[in-house]
Amino acid sequence: MPARRLLVSTLALLVPTTLLTWSAPVATADDGEVVAPHVSVRVVGGQRIRLEALPQVVQFGGQVADPDHASAAITATIRPVRVGRRVQLQVREGDVWRQVGTRRQDARGRAEFAATAAVDGEALAYRVKAMAFRGLRSRTSAPVSTARWLEATWTDEFSGTELARQWSSRSPEHGQSNRRSCSRGDRRAVSVGGGAVRLSVLVDPDATTRCRIRGRDAVPGRFAYRLNGHVGTQGEFSFRYGVAAARVKFHRLRGQHGAFWLQPTGGMYPGALGSEIDVVEYFGDHHPQGGLATFMHRYDGRRRVSTGGWISNSASYLRSRRDGWSRNYHVFSVEWTPRRLVYRIDGRETARMTRGVSAERQFPILSLIASDYEIPKIRERQLPQHMYVDWIRVWETGT
Repeated sequence: MPARRLLVSTLALLVPTTLLTWSAPVATADDGEVVAPHVSVRVVGGQRIRLEALPQVVQFGGQVADPDHASAAITATIRPVRVGRRVQLQVREGDVWRQVGTRRQDARGRAEFAATAAVDGEALAYRVKAMAFRGLRSRTSAPVSTARWLEATWTDEFSGTELARQWSSRSPEHGQSNRRSCSRGDRRAVSVGGGAVRLSVLVDPDATTRCRIRGRDAVPGRFAYRLNGHVGTQGEFSFRYGVAAARVKFHRLRGQHGAFWLQPTGGMYPGALGSEIDVVEYFGDHHPQGGLATFMHRYDGRRRVSTGGWISNSASYLRSRRDGWSRNYHVFSVEWTPRRLVYRIDGRETARMTRGVSAERQFPILSLIASDYEIPKIRERQLPQHMYVDWIRVWETGT
């Protein structure tokens, strides 16, 4: 594997190499919830603290980076909710706990941290301390371990100059039913180099005519046919429950949308089992709704049901005013359990869904697609547009 330009997230917490490791057994919480080692629940004095250690899904930056240097996400959820309450993150160092970060409780009751996942390949133990605040006494959570997530089930860092064999091109034909009558997937819109895969929308060089958009997206005029970068692992890799994450830098202009998504191995059609999980979609800079969206699509008999939508106040998930979804890489992830989907950007929760959660195996898809309704929004001379994916990882749990 060629050397990659390493970028350790500035959110990562520096932990001395003298740390001793710790691993917790599966346990029952104080209120009866059965929890895994990466989750703890403690109820004391009328306060409840649920702490969860998640995989290394925090890695902001402008260049490609080693996913092993990404930060783990640590989320504390505290009841009752007291907005602004200080919450300390502590790591176990020998026989003592050392403070390594502070956040304030938000309106959802959460305090979200980025933390070092391991030292010398060994898991770490974390806990939080909710400080005394407006009549509430300080309380400390039970600890959690990062051990569950140190080994990913599947990963692709897009090294070399070719896609790995697990990936194949999708949607090679024009399709009115999927609102892409003027564009199609093609390997010429996909390239690998510099430690990332580049997905593009470009003018189809083989087209001898121009496309007229008809049907529900009909507009006057004729437009150049496009090729889409659209690849997936159907038939090669799939998983059931766990966390899937991709580090993505999106395209700049409207007229196409980039996406990281999952589909059930059995397909999506009326009566099908499973759901399409759109971890993230981006519709370009300066979009009136911010441009970022998450969805889940499923069929209830023959009726298609969609959940989700635009990510509210998406700019709040950027690092600064100089940051942007087309300027830097960010990690987009989904935590998928039998009961819920939790969507995150760099470890910070953006949405959760609990109805119609898929129980079928899913496979990952990466795409930059020009749908019929988008094509009039961009001039041909502004093509090609590009989306970059630095790495993708899956941590499968099976439960």
